[in-house]
Amino acid sequence: MKKVFYENIKTLFYALIIAIFIRSIFIQPFYIPSSSMEPNLLVGDRLFVTKYSYGYSKHSFPFSPPLFKNRILGKKPKIGDVVVFKTPADNRTDYIKRLIGGPGDTIQFIDGLIYINDLEVFKDLVSNDDIIFCGDKPIDVNTFEEKLSNKKFKTVYGKYYTFQNSQKFVVPDKHYFFLGDNRDCSKDSRFLSSVGYVHENNLVGKAQFIFFSSDTRKGSIFEIWRWNKLIRFDRFFKKII
Repeated sequence: MKKVFYENIKTLFYALIIAIFIRSIFIQPFYIPSSSMEPNLLVGDRLFVTKYSYGYSKHSFPFSPPLFKNRILGKKPKIGDVVVFKTPADNRTDYIKRLIGGPGDTIQFIDGLIYINDLEVFKDLVSNDDIIFCGDKPIDVNTFEEKLSNKKFKTVYGKYYTFQNSQKFVVPDKHYFFLGDNRDCSKDSRFLSSVGYVHENNLVGKAQFIFFSSDTRKGSIFEIWRWNKLIRFDRFFKKII
């Protein structure tokens, strides 16, 4: 009996080590808890993030152990990537945003338009009568299609462009500038006191695809009898652009 017990403990220990290795080196699941990336990522989406895309830092591992000081096997992210990173405010909380600028780039909002290195980021109007959420509050928005580094993706702005004008942000060396796709409902690099510029060591990985999604505003996935209303089957294995 004692031998069986120890064998089970050993099996669980090895399984834990393997799971930690896979999550640290290859791929890790993440959950979307906020509406800051709507309409591309919805509250209740579960997605896979590849850890190897940008190399590794201490934040690649659970609890961010100080195994090494800088990134190893580092690769530069591409403008337009959807990235998970540790927020600089506490180096612990995971954020997911879209990469807008890298070291040396300048970003500025002028009359609701984004300029990167003094060039306007053009966007085409898709719809002017959409409703999305900001937290639990539905808001009327204009939906656009923007293009960055040959990537096309949707963004939404409130009807009155609450973030119309800004200072010129100059991204420091080894840092990155991020925005949420829900532009008027996102705490991101525009807010220097809470997020600001993100150091390269804080990058966790690249968001790749959604593997499961449920509308948590409508109920719990444990309500099996309501799965036809709660689970968004059309979002399963959807690639993140």
